[in-house]
Amino acid sequence: MNYENLDQILNRALKQIDDLKNDAPMSDLIDIKNRYLAKKSELMSILATLGSLDPKQRKNVGQKVNDVKRQIVDAIDTKQKIIEKHALNQKLVNEKIDISLPGKNYISGYTNPFFIIKKEITNIFLNMGYEVVEGPEVESDHNNFELLNIPKDHPARDMQDSFWFDPNTLLRTHTSAVQAHAMQEANGKPLRIICPGKVYRRDNDDATHSHQFAQIEGLLIDKNINMGHLKATLELFLRRLFGQDRQIRLRSSFFPFTEPSVEVDISCANCHGKGCPMCKGSGYIEILGGGMVHPNVLKMNGYDPDVYSGFAFGLGIERIAILKYGIDDIRRIYTNDVRFLHQFKKSD
Repeated sequence: MNYENLDQILNRALKQIDDLKNDAPMSDLIDIKNRYLAKKSELMSILATLGSLDPKQRKNVGQKVNDVKRQIVDAIDTKQKIIEKHALNQKLVNEKIDISLPGKNYISGYTNPFFIIKKEITNIFLNMGYEVVEGPEVESDHNNFELLNIPKDHPARDMQDSFWFDPNTLLRTHTSAVQAHAMQEANGKPLRIICPGKVYRRDNDDATHSHQFAQIEGLLIDKNINMGHLKATLELFLRRLFGQDRQIRLRSSFFPFTEPSVEVDISCANCHGKGCPMCKGSGYIEILGGGMVHPNVLKMNGYDPDVYSGFAFGLGIERIAILKYGIDDIRRIYTNDVRFLHQFKKSD
């Protein structure tokens, strides 16, 4: 082995590295690296023969080989950085973005007032300790009517003209059916729930009515519950929803599943109870219905009416939205007109 060839190896390697163009593929540099630094390369073969030399010569040759190797490695590292930098600059040039072009504007959507009100009502009752319970929209006659003290041929059924699949199955006409399910599952234990969801009634579609709308009904059953608890609950709820200055009043009414039953009115936001065209001069606007759970309903759903009592109430989500935001037509809530929804950006 001619150890004087080390300088020739070094010069040849450095020249080949230097001759590589800056836009050369990285594979060309890797070929040079393998040619001079691989295990079977000429330089590494010299290292393999050091064991046959006398100690003094071995030291000198070993140092020379390591020095040549270091210089080649440094040159390769330097050229690699140059090639990578050049490749990056070319990529930046090719992918250049003309920032003088106008950007694309995307109009953000806004939450429908229906969902704003639903969320707000739900949060109020969750903070009052109620649990949210949902149920099927296709119901049996038994759950939708009979367990709620509305037997077959009862006149109250005329108020809820229905969509029937067969004589015993229909689209639910109120979320009270969910209350029946919940009472059955509670096995006579205290209950505090709200039941939001869609309901269906064969009604005319006009400015104030729709064949499909949504309710949130509430139910509380425990010992020693009375009408005072219902009034206090609804008063707290409506003031949180509409403002602390609002007043409520209860008017006697009839619902087959509550006794006594009441219509609940809230003082008019326009005239503050003085009377105006909006409230038809009464100072109040009807907003929901409720009452004490009928003993028959308690008994049919597993409760002893001599031990337990309770109250129930129900409200239409769309009606609350119409009253709170002054919406003139219920159908606006269903059309998803962006111009209409844009008004509720702050509410959202």
